[in-house]
Amino acid sequence: MISVANPPIDYQSITNNQRQTWSQGDFHEIARLNIVMAEAICDVGDLRAGERVLDVACGSGPAALVAARRYCEVTGIDFVPTLLERARMRASAEGFDVDFLEADAQDLPFEGDSFDAVLSVYGVQFAPDQQRAARELVRVTRPGGRIILASPAPHGWSGDFFAVHARYNPPPPGLDSPLRWGPEDGLAHLFGPVAAEIVSEPRPAFQYWHSTDHAVDVFSGSFGPTIRAAEDLDDDGRRTLRRDLEQVFQRYNRATDGTAVVENTYLLSAITLEQ
Repeated sequence: MISVANPPIDYQSITNNQRQTWSQGDFHEIARLNIVMAEAICDVGDLRAGERVLDVACGSGPAALVAARRYCEVTGIDFVPTLLERARMRASAEGFDVDFLEADAQDLPFEGDSFDAVLSVYGVQFAPDQQRAARELVRVTRPGGRIILASPAPHGWSGDFFAVHARYNPPPPGLDSPLRWGPEDGLAHLFGPVAAEIVSEPRPAFQYWHSTDHAVDVFSGSFGPTIRAAEDLDDDGRRTLRRDLEQVFQRYNRATDGTAVVENTYLLSAITLEQ
């Protein structure tokens, strides 16, 4: 039998497609849900005044702004210009001097050992070339520095939510799942050779909505991957997508008063690099 090698993955084309997807809607409406995660990674990272901090795939800046409130020297990068503009507006409104740059997590425009700590909240995990992205995080972090991540968990709301999207808009063949970044075995594969310590633990993050229907409305109008998934469907398909998303929100709704308090379990990870 003649074996046929799999064609190489075109990471650049996938990255370009992702940039278009994440540019749709207004991700800031979703990023507001991540503030509790942003605060948690800064706490676990024990960020101190004067430290050099990089927020990778920063979006509209939740984690960057938490670090800035600790008087860190903060830089944020993202590949969606409109989100960077929102981040700059937010920083200006609070009187912070944060450097927000358009850049790709897989090709960071910084010298090696530039930062004491590197952060990412549901961001770098979606980079198509995960090995390259992980190498870039390590490269720009000083020896003994920290990489602190808030990652979607394979179980719970995040796992079910992204599984729905994968059914309607399957990822390109050969890509590793973004859910790989949270569990310790995935982190060991990405960072093990250079890590002095890897710690990862589940944490809860609650989303507050008028109702589960309200939650689906917001994601359907603001979250790029949901918008992209719906674009390729007919009316029946869009109704089915909405039904499947509503079921996920209902499954994790802890409220009993008619509103929605949706429990999301994420994985909070701290990777300390060797000296």
